[in-house]
Amino acid sequence: MNLNAELYLNLIRGGAARLAGQRQAINDLNVFPIPDGDTGDNMYMTIEAGSHAALSPALADTAEAISKGMLMGARGNSGVILSRIFAGLSKGFKGQKEADINVFTRAMQAAVQEAYHAVSQPVEGTILTVLREGVAAAEGSATLEEFFDLWIAGMDLSLQHTPDLLDVLKKAGVVDSGGAGLLCIAEGMRDALHGKSAIVDDAQSVQAGPTVDFDAFTEDSVLEFGYCTEFLLRLQRSKVDLDTFDEQVIHDWLASQGDSLVFFRDGSIIKVHVHTKDPGAILTRCREWGEFLTIKVENMTLQHHENHMDQRFKRARKSLGIVSVAAGKGLTDAFLEMGVDQVIEGGQTMNPSVERFLEAFNAVNADVILVFPNNGNIILTANQAAGLYADSRIVVIPTKTLGEGYYALANLDAEQPVEQMAETLKTAAASVTTGLVSRAIRDTEQARTGEYIGFSGKDILCASKNREETVLALAQKLDAGSRDILVLFSGLDAAADEAARIKQQLEKSCPMTEVILLDGGQPVYDYILVLC
Repeated sequence: MNLNAELYLNLIRGGAARLAGQRQAINDLNVFPIPDGDTGDNMYMTIEAGSHAALSPALADTAEAISKGMLMGARGNSGVILSRIFAGLSKGFKGQKEADINVFTRAMQAAVQEAYHAVSQPVEGTILTVLREGVAAAEGSATLEEFFDLWIAGMDLSLQHTPDLLDVLKKAGVVDSGGAGLLCIAEGMRDALHGKSAIVDDAQSVQAGPTVDFDAFTEDSVLEFGYCTEFLLRLQRSKVDLDTFDEQVIHDWLASQGDSLVFFRDGSIIKVHVHTKDPGAILTRCREWGEFLTIKVENMTLQHHENHMDQRFKRARKSLGIVSVAAGKGLTDAFLEMGVDQVIEGGQTMNPSVERFLEAFNAVNADVILVFPNNGNIILTANQAAGLYADSRIVVIPTKTLGEGYYALANLDAEQPVEQMAETLKTAAASVTTGLVSRAIRDTEQARTGEYIGFSGKDILCASKNREETVLALAQKLDAGSRDILVLFSGLDAAADEAARIKQQLEKSCPMTEVILLDGGQPVYDYILVLC
């Protein structure tokens, strides 16, 4: 059996469907005992984005469409690596109408190379190892069926050994979550190879459906910002000559009708994101070239009301712009007040996609755009988006925590040359110590389920059944009294009176330190301590 375009797309959909039912189990493999595991969700949303690719007659074209879909939908480190695995497969299938076992094996080897190149410092004991050792185990296979059997067996064996390569996995008593997710996808692909259909359970969808604040746009409101309009347009042979048609005609016309345009062509499919006050005119005109596969139109006044981004839709080109990731109304407001142009909602459990970063870059409309990911699991996605964006110079400041991002922004000197500015910001971020308080969701050596834990990085420093005690103990462990400033962000579930008491006690125990209390409203973390 050779691999053709239709079968390959079915394999992708089978892998997505299998992961859909297992993603919470993958999430639960989180090595840290707080509710921030999102590997399963990130990998699912990435492969699901690729599963909607258009089917072309040639395997190479379909594989490229799948790869582009995953690239745009990639979330988190695991999602970005997964997208690069299938980008490697796409490269291996280049020029092929279909693939025999030899071509498929070489493509899988290319996938291993591409995955390793996606990470600046590859770590063994992760999805990379599981992929590499699985592919090595399948080399020499005579058929696709045999390859998948040996690949899955090899990955399963490799996955069980990941705790031997990473102490953090051994201490947590789990295997690598990314490797487990890839194994799950491979099993779903094998099911599809054997003709077994898999159905995604929509009831388990990662993202809840949109909610509408009806008070944000009333009978007396005036449409100020227009509509966020997105669609997939399939070019039709009855309307254009696909071999000679220049999609720049559509691009230029759309650019004249709105702003924040994101536009690319993939075969006969054109993806469009544009902000306009007349979506009807755009939809009508685009039917001159093709027919729609998907359409989404949203009133941006509601987005403005919810996200406090009222300037993003009417900003002229500027020299320097800033994009930051944050979660929580208070933290979002704080970043906006510090000069951030676009705050992308995200953080633990909700890593933004590559496409969301590209939309933010477009909306900022600046010659140079500084990006603050503020989470170690988002840096790779930000870098991926930066590499795709050509209209501005994108400089990613690799901030791993909200605290690092907050303090780095406080040290921004817009008069400095870009290279010097970036170094200043990186130095400022590196000087910050961030402490976090959250509730343990499973037993560890340091804490029991339900207790509050105080930690910095991946080191649990204290634990208690009392949240206030945990915050104060964490401040002491971090030697807060030796710092000039302590910024305390209270979380979504932290009561105002409790936060005020903690501030007072911190001021008493750290008399030489200025203590600043801000209502961050962030999920997951009850308190964030930023020591500057």
